[in-house]
Amino acid sequence: MLHPQAQALLRLIEDKGIPPTHTLPHAQARAYYRERRATLQPEPPPVAQVRELQADGPHGPIPLRLYRPAGSDAQAVLPVLVYYHGGGWVIGDLDTHDTLCRSLANQAGVAVVAVDYRLGPEHRFPAAVDDCLAATRWVHAQAASLQLDATRLAVGGDSAGGNLAAVVALALRDAGGPAIAFQLLIYPATDQRKGVYPSRTANGQGYLLEEATMDWFHDHYIADQAQDLDWRASPMLAARHDGLPPALVLVAGYDPLRDEGVAYAQKLSAAGVRASLVSFERQIHGFITMGRVLDEANVAVRVCAGELRAALG
Repeated sequence: MLHPQAQALLRLIEDKGIPPTHTLPHAQARAYYRERRATLQPEPPPVAQVRELQADGPHGPIPLRLYRPAGSDAQAVLPVLVYYHGGGWVIGDLDTHDTLCRSLANQAGVAVVAVDYRLGPEHRFPAAVDDCLAATRWVHAQAASLQLDATRLAVGGDSAGGNLAAVVALALRDAGGPAIAFQLLIYPATDQRKGVYPSRTANGQGYLLEEATMDWFHDHYIADQAQDLDWRASPMLAARHDGLPPALVLVAGYDPLRDEGVAYAQKLSAAGVRASLVSFERQIHGFITMGRVLDEANVAVRVCAGELRAALG
């Protein structure tokens, strides 16, 4: 059964006549996504430090935001999570995931560097991948000057960000480093192909993330359908999955992306990667940022933070 709080949220969205993302121009969709933070997200918790940074990338500068957890010493060398926000590669930014990044930093006791990668349709695939790779390499290279531990570096993200985290882990494995210690994959999009996973249809209408919205995201990001088979778009289709860092894959029971998240966790485990799968069976896509109205969102953040703390020591 869908959680009663999720049911109430979906009724509220319907009663207020909030338009589905795919019915909006992309600029307006970004504004809506940013504005609804106040309704759905908890108050951003205080942290010890927030710094705006900038990495060099192949397409130009990449804005970053560094969080150091509350109570941490300014001179302490901290493990670090490089985080890529969700939003279908089209919407989302540093502000839409500010509260989540702060919460992960505080609860895991790690630094978090959020990446404001380029979005479609202005910057199509693989621009987001290029930015996330460049940003991660930059954080590793600059770790000493930022009081970060380059040997304890994790990647993570939700939805499209989970896709990018999986791709970065694959790419850096193939490049021989820098080494990634852990990957946090929150309801990741792992396969761009249509018609493969039953949950895309079963959960594709009535649970916030619509199948039509997924198509809208896809078409704003992927210019050529042949690119669906590129592992940088579909990490499920990489030639091999061995030698990857340990992973937590978190999914939601009423999410169209549920099945491909489960399948990716299984793919990692079958390849000998230490991978854990946690399913919030009563939840919808995107729930982890909705802790003001969904209690299980706050539980999910604690689960993610606990795994980060254990993995990064």
